[in-house]
Amino acid sequence: MKYEPSQLTRGFVVLFYFILILVVNYFLFGNILPPTGEKGLWFYAGLASLILNNQLVTPFFNKPVDSISYSVAALIGIFLVNDWANWSNAQKTICFLFSIIPLFVLTASILSLVLKDSSSKKGVQIGRSMTLLSRTFGDAKIVFSCVFLYAIILFHRDSQIELLVLLLTWSLIVLIRPEMFIYKILGGIRDIWSKNISDQVIGSILAYQTPNVVLIEQFGAHRNDFGNGLFINDKRSPFKLALSVGYIGYQDRLLLRAVSIDKYCDKSKINRFKPKLTPNQTVLKLGNAIFKSFSNEEHIEKMKDTFVGLISENSSTTLIHFHVLVERDIEEGRLVEARIRDKNVLFQVMEGLTKEDIIRDKNRFGYCVAKAKKLGAWNSDNRKFEKISWIPEMNSPVFLTEEKEPRINADTIGYFPKSEYTVQIKDIDTLITHNTAILGILGIGKSMLSIELVERMIAANKKVICIDLTEQYAKELEDFYIKDYEEQKIQELRTTVKGGGKDNVKRNVEEGGGVNDFTSKLEEQIREFLSPENPYMLKIFNPSDFEVWKQSGGMFNDKAAMASLTPTEVTKIITESTLKVCQKLGMTKSARACLVYEEAHALIPEWNSVAVEGDKEATNATSRAILQGRKFGLGCLLVTQRTANVTKTILNQCNSIFAMRTFDDTGKGFLANYIGSEYSDMLSNLKERQAIFYGRSSSSEDPVLIRLNDRENFVDVFRAKYPIPELPKDSSELIIENLEEESPKDQDSAEDKYNNSLDIDDNFDDMDDDLPF
Repeated sequence: MKYEPSQLTRGFVVLFYFILILVVNYFLFGNILPPTGEKGLWFYAGLASLILNNQLVTPFFNKPVDSISYSVAALIGIFLVNDWANWSNAQKTICFLFSIIPLFVLTASILSLVLKDSSSKKGVQIGRSMTLLSRTFGDAKIVFSCVFLYAIILFHRDSQIELLVLLLTWSLIVLIRPEMFIYKILGGIRDIWSKNISDQVIGSILAYQTPNVVLIEQFGAHRNDFGNGLFINDKRSPFKLALSVGYIGYQDRLLLRAVSIDKYCDKSKINRFKPKLTPNQTVLKLGNAIFKSFSNEEHIEKMKDTFVGLISENSSTTLIHFHVLVERDIEEGRLVEARIRDKNVLFQVMEGLTKEDIIRDKNRFGYCVAKAKKLGAWNSDNRKFEKISWIPEMNSPVFLTEEKEPRINADTIGYFPKSEYTVQIKDIDTLITHNTAILGILGIGKSMLSIELVERMIAANKKVICIDLTEQYAKELEDFYIKDYEEQKIQELRTTVKGGGKDNVKRNVEEGGGVNDFTSKLEEQIREFLSPENPYMLKIFNPSDFEVWKQSGGMFNDKAAMASLTPTEVTKIITESTLKVCQKLGMTKSARACLVYEEAHALIPEWNSVAVEGDKEATNATSRAILQGRKFGLGCLLVTQRTANVTKTILNQCNSIFAMRTFDDTGKGFLANYIGSEYSDMLSNLKERQAIFYGRSSSSEDPVLIRLNDRENFVDVFRAKYPIPELPKDSSELIIENLEEESPKDQDSAEDKYNNSLDIDDNFDDMDDDLPF
């Protein structure tokens, strides 16, 4: 145990030593007080000065000014008592040799003070070097030992008894120091028999890593586990209560790190504990009973159960870095908690980085630093995160949120991995009218998410038109899709134009083929579908089901070149027809219909990914329709596995994004501008059914990594709140007005019914076309 005596104890030690040397003087010279002159120099300028300065004035360390005073006093003592004129060369040499160290200390100390504020770098370096030398050689033990040895060699060498006794006295006081041995024995016995402290002193304070962290030099090899209660007893600062959090290796010593928990302690009890401690820089390991009596037990248990690390440097108002000290089940996407002022704020872990620091010489310390994005303080009433505009305190603790089963409800779109916190669709209207994209590779759940969003739209009384090449929507949404009725409608479209219009040759190229008839019939069906009286909410088209020809050249000998419409061109017709019907219904602030582009890279491809030249024009036309659609209640849901191959004209208009696992650099580069580079870097490592969700329709104001709902769980919970509506099984049961023949007055009436008597402002200047970037 390292034990440092108090100043009072040092005073008694000084008194003891003075009595000792008075006894020695009486034994040698027959007087209590030493004589003046050369025979008393050993006492007055030697041991007396050494004892006073070493025990009372500078017992721990000396400053350059102290070294100057010591060296000047020593030199005065040496040169004041001499007989230079009558000395031999040997005596003069002894005087010179014992003057070297005080002269060197005096020179180094003066240079240290002169150069400490030097304007040059080299001057500062020399000054610091001189400070080190003056502190090392200017110690009272060294400087005044020179005076003492000088005195006994020159003035007591003729008496062997004087020489021997004085050297033994000097060795006892300077080298042996019996008081330190006695301190150690008495301190050990006291600790063994102490009834007030049942725990042991485990080390001493080495350094403070401000704020909150104490670095402890541990005594012995006994390991202190994480969460041990420690009492920090430093006479230079208030008493502290701390928890041990881990070791830093340091050659032959164990360096234990502890985090202060003063904020959660009863300081009155700590102060009453004060008289029972050993003085100075001791660290005590407290038993559980004593520790709990001092501290907030709830907070201590939280520290022990969920503490993972401490806030480290480079943290900002949006992103924190924390040193991982306890290995728990931490991974990308997990939530951690830190305190900002008086609020518990949640952060989502983005990634972990390994780092290494050199502690001393070749001793290295490897550790992990995690990065986490700020989410905010959880509002349980609104079930969303509230913004907190500041950062946690440096070295403040970080906790891993408890792993819990999420409380899925009908509004939940997903939840944070291994937590009870959920994310909702804030507004279905915004989800539709401001457009949404689902991006990710094949087979990770994009279509299941899209189908879930479609069902939410239907429950909100929004019409949905799916343009689907996969035939998956009809199967998964069969409860909302009357197959026989819809097959009848599809067959009507197929037979509208005989042979697809391939034989319909016209001098006017625009009138040739079957495009016009197909478009007219399709528009009629969409008009019927979007009628407020129509109870059907879902319509599905597969563009590859239709054989429609367009005349691509002029007429010659009653013949002309014909080309079959591609899925992209059929998609254009569906989109433009839907917009046209919505325009007839008039402007609205709420969503009226959503177009779902499944496999969007094949339906609305980027200009450099088209299969035929005509697809460029078709994609541009589809894009124009989507851009105009919002003010008429029309939006889209875009689903694709190849972000690079989808037209950016529409993709840039998607204000809500579900980004799932992706590997291509183009896709990640596009998303980095939207969700941030921290999240885009995670896309390659996302698990199945995980997505980064961000946009105006999210309940979170920032991008978040969520685990999406499982289809089975969603169906059970959602349909319990929003039952599947009863739909007519036969078209003869439908009574649908022909919107095309309505008078303007009738149109207004139908629109009023459709918007459920909403007060719609015709001035849409305030509805800005926000781009995501």
